[in-house]
Amino acid sequence: MTKLRGMFVRLRKSEDGATMIEYSILIGIITAAAITLILQMGIYVSGAWGNLCNDVQGTLSNISLTC
Repeated sequence: MTKLRGMFVRLRKSEDGATMIEYSILIGIITAAAITLILQMGIYVSGAWGNLCNDVQGTLSNISLTC
């Protein structure tokens, strides 16, 4: 436990610890933005695919299609 406490004290006193924390926060923000973008694109593509499938089913009503 004292080793861990000593490590935190050293990180708090040095500039490297602050830089590491800043980069960690930046990576977290970038990751959250990427996940949000991927989820939004998935919703958009799913909706577009559903609209396309419905249009094809309406045009080719005599053919059985599953989407």
